[in-house]
Amino acid sequence: MKFALVGYGRMGREVESLARDRGHHVVAVIDPGVRVEGAHREITRRALGGAHVAFEFSVPAAAEANVVALLGLGVRVVCGTTGWDPRGASVARAARRGRVGAVIAPNFSLGMAIFADVVGEAARRFAAAGSYEAYVLEAHHRGKKDAPSGTARKLAGIVASASPGEASIVEGNPRGTLAAGSIHVASVRAGHEPGVHTVGFDGPRDVVTLTHRARGRGGLALGAVLAAEWIAKRRGVHGFEEVVRDLLREGGSE
Repeated sequence: MKFALVGYGRMGREVESLARDRGHHVVAVIDPGVRVEGAHREITRRALGGAHVAFEFSVPAAAEANVVALLGLGVRVVCGTTGWDPRGASVARAARRGRVGAVIAPNFSLGMAIFADVVGEAARRFAAAGSYEAYVLEAHHRGKKDAPSGTARKLAGIVASASPGEASIVEGNPRGTLAAGSIHVASVRAGHEPGVHTVGFDGPRDVVTLTHRARGRGGLALGAVLAAEWIAKRRGVHGFEEVVRDLLREGGSE
């Protein structure tokens, strides 16, 4: 598979290394903010160098335009940039126009995908038990550009959908007292932490916490490359959970 890297930060470089290990070939680097030999500043057909798929790990302000441009040029996309909403009509329209597909997700960790399923099941059980209130706490390195993380928002949505009447979600530091049953999503930004997400269910007599901790970017990179291999013959816009479902059915990732 020939691939392009749109965004050549830490995640882009991690994906490049792992994709090479799996026998794929980088043919283009597109990032206006880096000085790498042969890198391009803008997405064009020529700059893409015949890439079959592009990994888009850039910044929230550029992600939607990048994804739309890539799909419009007939290049499949794996996008892990968070802080933007990929559900708009422009992305789906570009995929149809380019007759290709995309996998867009806030997190490409296989462990996180399974963790999210566990959280959903736990949320349903605690909602049925009553008297428990849920919260989401996430921590990342100081350089992360969005807060809360896209993964934290997704986890909060999973918990909220399990609550009677779908509980409200409060992000950041609340002003005053939280409404009963609301789900608080809090963030920490410090140091070099690659990512920790905790979902808690707090009751009057006990508290249960579920935690996922990333050991680095390697798990995210592996998931992104697996998503690229998966989307190679598919069209339309998909989430990573679809990739994981098929991988588990087939017996694993490696």
